Amino acid sequence: MSPSPRSRPTRRVRPSRRAGRYASGDATGETLPRVTEQQTPQTHDEAHGGALGARLNWLRAGVLGANDGIVSTAGIVVGVAGATDERSALLTAGLAGLLAGSMSMAAGEYVSVSTQRDSEEAALAEESRELREDPEAELAELTELLAARGLSEDVAREAAQQLTERDALRAHARVELGIDPEDLTNPWHAAAASFVAFTVGALLPLLAIVLPPPAWRLPVTVVSVLIALALTGWSSARLGAAPPRQAVLRNMAGGALAMAVTYGAGSLLGAAGV
Repeated sequence: MSPSPRSRPTRRVRPSRRAGRYASGDATGETLPRVTEQQTPQTHDEAHGGALGARLNWLRAGVLGANDGIVSTAGIVVGVAGATDERSALLTAGLAGLLAGSMSMAAGEYVSVSTQRDSEEAALAEESRELREDPEAELAELTELLAARGLSEDVAREAAQQLTERDALRAHARVELGIDPEDLTNPWHAAAASFVAFTVGALLPLLAIVLPPPAWRLPVTVVSVLIALALTGWSSARLGAAPPRQAVLRNMAGGALAMAVTYGAGSLLGAAGV
């Protein structure tokens, strides 16, 4: 008899140390698809579209209003300083220029924005009438406008129907007219903003001409005005995404020219004894 084969001891399979490298796997160590957790979409709070554009327009208007206050008041007080160094005369002229300029800016802005609001309300009234009289034609028009923005015909028709069911007037106002019925321009807000911006800008040359001693009034005013114009020029350029260097130089050159002209006129009048 041949001897019976000896039974081999059973080997215990030890887990591979490489198993930790796999998200999941079988005994061969093949990688199986990883199950990822669903990530919560991040939310962003910054303004988009028309809201951002409107905010930039308000900021730009404020910067330009302040710039007007600086240049016009500086021209007045520097011109008076060319004729006399009396503090009372400088203060009276500067304060009169500040009040006249700020009221003029506010009134002009109120009239301008009121006209714009009247036009927007008239356009909304006309659109509302068209929606009442011929809603099907307006729906077809909205579909065409959405399709012109890159949507397919079917998607544009579905979007137009949903927008019409939700708020037909607002949908047509935003897509067709570019107006938000719930956010029309306010003439009182615009007038107040222009008044404040001009006043803040005008205070700088007014204080610079009346606070220093007589010998320092003109140099302090000129330097402070040029620095302020550099800042407003830089700010307006940044808001408009333009190169700041050219804007700063133009702004400073315009202010310097205005002060030079008014100072020359005041000096001639003072020398003539007027």
